[in-house]
Amino acid sequence: MNETAHGEKKQTVTRTIEAPAKDIFQILTLPARHQEFDGSGMVRADEKSQRLQQVGDTFVMNMHNERFGDYRMENHVVAYDENKLVGWKPASPGTEAAGWQWVYQLQSVDQDTTEVSLTYDWSQVTDADLLAQNIFPAVSGEQMDASLAGLQSLV
Repeated sequence: MNETAHGEKKQTVTRTIEAPAKDIFQILTLPARHQEFDGSGMVRADEKSQRLQQVGDTFVMNMHNERFGDYRMENHVVAYDENKLVGWKPASPGTEAAGWQWVYQLQSVDQDTTEVSLTYDWSQVTDADLLAQNIFPAVSGEQMDASLAGLQSLV
């Protein structure tokens, strides 16, 4: 795990997974599977979302955390490159994304091995009220690493 330096507004974790990139990508692009590898414990279930296929797709997740209880997030796909990259920006349903994003990058090491990086980036959050709540990062590097470990266990 390699987290960025304190004070930066993003953190990245990386793990080498013994599986082809296409197999990992298939799991990442199916929101119904996200709860199975979520290391934060916040993802509960998707709202019958379709497989992610391109930038502009959206999917809705039912979420829960101690601070806010049960809530829903509408995720807007902002990065997509088949078998290499997928990322999204969460938003409250019906609103613009608030500026943080999740990005998974897949780098094939060989035919059956992939280096997977997960980046949580909140550098574009500009809402003063949201920033004043001091909730970023809402997910720790350890929880992110647990997500990659969960992803590894599924392939």
